[in-house]
Amino acid sequence: MRAPLVALAILFLVGADPHAAKGADAPGPPDAADRPWSITLYGGRYTDNTMEDLFTKFSPDWEDSYIGTLALAREFAALTRHIRFEVEGQVVKHFSRQDHWEFNALVLGRWVTFPWNAYVYTTFAVGEGLSYATEVPRLEVEHNDKSHRLLDYLAFELSFSPPRHREWALVTRIHHRSGVFGLFGQREGSNVLAAGLRYRF
Repeated sequence: MRAPLVALAILFLVGADPHAAKGADAPGPPDAADRPWSITLYGGRYTDNTMEDLFTKFSPDWEDSYIGTLALAREFAALTRHIRFEVEGQVVKHFSRQDHWEFNALVLGRWVTFPWNAYVYTTFAVGEGLSYATEVPRLEVEHNDKSHRLLDYLAFELSFSPPRHREWALVTRIHHRSGVFGLFGQREGSNVLAAGLRYRF
């Protein structure tokens, strides 16, 4: 885990452009025509906190359950210079207390203009789609009394890149399967707190 973080820190030091940061506008987002695709690899740990708890508590209640995720995305539209839209597909493997596979498809809206982007290029994204598990997840049944293979999927993400090497990003994400307040037959789903690396190409 240390190696990717050290590499990212070196990229920040090499990529920072102090002359551009002084009084200049923050750099804009990467040109979609040049790098519309991205691949993200992230891992995370299951927490039995609700979505509301995750935004209000600072000490998650961890479970002995983990995921590894490979995601492929493509940017397909923009709304002004501030927002980009992407479609993403994910393949997810669960480990430890759960050992099934999960497949997710979603659309993300990404805010790409922050005032400090000349120092740390930052984006915030929210994604919505569908999630299919190859078996009913054991921990979702334990925490909700029932669950289903097909649920709604939500993602909340922050990414951080060196300003001159924005093709690379450190990604943090809430990976959430949701019952949408009973729409899918249950109120809650499951939450995983995750982090990883992204490359745009």
